[in-house]
Amino acid sequence: MKILQRSLLAVTAAAAVVLSAGAAADAAAFPKYKAPKIFGTTFQADPGHDFTKRIRSRHNGILRGWITHVRGSVAEYEPIKWKKGTVTEGRFTGPPEGDVRAYASPIARNVLFLSAVGCGSAMTSLTVNGKGLGAKRCSRADLIKRSKRGERPALITVHKGTIVQVQEIFTP
Repeated sequence: MKILQRSLLAVTAAAAVVLSAGAAADAAAFPKYKAPKIFGTTFQADPGHDFTKRIRSRHNGILRGWITHVRGSVAEYEPIKWKKGTVTEGRFTGPPEGDVRAYASPIARNVLFLSAVGCGSAMTSLTVNGKGLGAKRCSRADLIKRSKRGERPALITVHKGTIVQVQEIFTP
């Protein structure tokens, strides 16, 4: 009987280790979602999301948006759209004052943060791909620090309620 209990305990412990390792690796291995137009002129819809209830995570996918607030490891973020300008090319704008379109999700420990202006506090080098999206991998700490400094346009990927990738959109 004791041998059976020890075996069950060992199997349970091994399963717990495998499951926790799988959850950590889960943020790094997520499906490839269809990206929205980088300079789309409308806010992206999130069918089935009820904004009248508490602030919560967006459904799986990629949102053109920006992080508006970080508390601990949870980021609040909202959709953005491109507004064409008359004097300049234009700028990104969020929902108008009083609009409740906002989400909140934890930032994965192994989030993939692709910066458009380099890592650290200097932010002096341009690090973009041919589409104007960030290409330099930076740390989670850099993402959180940068998000606290102000809103930066990005493609925010959410998988299973967690932010797993943030790819900045370069705007001069």
